[in-house]
Amino acid sequence: MLEINPQKVRHLIQEARMFDVREGLCDPDSGSNGSDDMMVDVLEGDAGNASYAEMMEFIRSLDEEEQINLVALAWLGRGTYGVAEWGEAVAEAQRAHNRRTAEYLTSLPKLGDYLEEGLSMMEEAGQVDLEDSEQS
Repeated sequence: MLEINPQKVRHLIQEARMFDVREGLCDPDSGSNGSDDMMVDVLEGDAGNASYAEMMEFIRSLDEEEQINLVALAWLGRGTYGVAEWGEAVAEAQRAHNRRTAEYLTSLPKLGDYLEEGLSMMEEAGQVDLEDSEQS
């Protein structure tokens, strides 16, 4: 059974997608006025941007069990484990858990996609508490 509220996962999916649309620095000669640069810098990303900081803060605010389930869910979504191997995925995530979970998760290039796929798989398998899913 998934031990993190699905609404928290959905929130992180949205945060990850906002972060994923950003790209590396491509305008090194950026001006101070965005309209002069045709707003090209808006989608440039770096570790100092708000989306990254919000994701890091959100993940770090989760308790250890939620962080472990989040990592296992990402692994499930990328195909490392199947739903039938959920217990194994959680056990491995627990063994690997450390203080750098937020950094690890934000380093996954398709984090939003992995979490969405993993959550969908768990919902289809009936492994999500529907009461948790309906709470905001």
